Amino acid sequence: MTGDRHAEGMEVRRAVLGDAHVDRAVANTTEFTAPFQDFITRYAWGDVWTRPGLDRRTRSVVTLTVLTALGHENELAMHVRAAVRNGLSADEIGEVLLHTAIYAGVPAANTAFAIAQRVLAEIAAESAGDAGESVDAG
Repeated sequence: MTGDRHAEGMEVRRAVLGDAHVDRAVANTTEFTAPFQDFITRYAWGDVWTRPGLDRRTRSVVTLTVLTALGHENELAMHVRAAVRNGLSADEIGEVLLHTAIYAGVPAANTAFAIAQRVLAEIAAESAGDAGESVDAG
């Protein structure tokens, strides 16, 4: 069962965070961090993100809200990308952060907006680069 949860977790983790991110995390795993990597893959991704009660868009909304409220800025950028991958638009991410400002505080949301703006600009630039590559390969 543990192996199944790990495999399911890795599948969802890759779908939500992207192969490049997960590949970097796996490549950077050491003997010291291996138990933690296994833990988050099995429990966060294999147990929680696979549950049927919320869709991935909603889970992304909740995740952005909590990360903003708790000031977990290092994780926020990764989950802005995940939210886009899970179907949230830039406008919807902005609404989540604006709504969070009311309940978690303006300073937390201010930082979250800055991080989200940077990540959304990176995604747009990457998409423009992909479109350019398609046209050039054409």
